[in-house]
Amino acid sequence: MKELSTTTLARTIKNKREEKGLTQEGLSNLTGINRAIISRIEREDFIPSIYQLQALGRALEFDITSMFLETQENNAFIALRSQALSEKEKEGVERLFKMMIVLRQQILLRRKFENEARQNP
Repeated sequence: MKELSTTTLARTIKNKREEKGLTQEGLSNLTGINRAIISRIEREDFIPSIYQLQALGRALEFDITSMFLETQENNAFIALRSQALSEKEKEGVERLFKMMIVLRQQILLRRKFENEARQNP
């Protein structure tokens, strides 16, 4: 399955924009995409719509399909879950999954607040 690589996209947009001598505002004028959105894309803080991705590809002359990378299905957690033999082990695995989800949510919130703090010093 292919997924959009936000890292590849962010690097490509920033590098191509700088190669063309464009500011984020200049790229905004070419694409019709708000400058703040372009900034967020470059910081991997925003996933553009297909329309926005196409506009960026046209303006910066890159193939948008190259931003999609093949991913492997990782069934390690499913395997771990099914290998838990006792009820206590199954409960432990479920608890681990819940903690991982909460941790991921905290990481995303922290990034959001850090980005807002940088934008509004």
